[in-house]
Formats: sequence, C-alpha cells, structure tokens
Amino acid sequence: MSELFTRLFVHGQNTIAAVRDREEGQTLVEYALILALVSILTIGTLLLITNKLNATFTQIANTL
Repeated sequence: MSELFTRLFVHGQNTIAAVRDREEGQTLVEYALILALVSILTIGTLLLITNKLNATFTQIANTL
C-alpha cells in the first residue's frame, strides 16, 4: 500500500514539473509585452509631434 502512495506521489510531482517547465505560454507573453511597448512608444511619439505636424500642414495650406 505504501508503494502505491509513493508511486502516485512521484507521478504527481513529475506531472507538476512538466507543466511548470513548459515554455509555450512564455513566448506568447514576451511577444505581448513587446507589442504593448511598441504601441505605447508609437502613441507617445505621435502625441509629441501632433502640434508640429498641424503647424506644418497649416503653413503648407496657407502657402497654397
């Protein structure tokens, strides 16, 4: 009976280790973080240059 419990315990530990060591989801999270960072930087850059772009287009429109 003791041997059965030992086998079940070892099997449970192996299963938990196998699930813990999987890296498939880790790559997805890394790509999501990179995408979020690029999006934030793009939005920030656009917000910074919006006034300059509006001024430039207004000047071009007035010149024409």
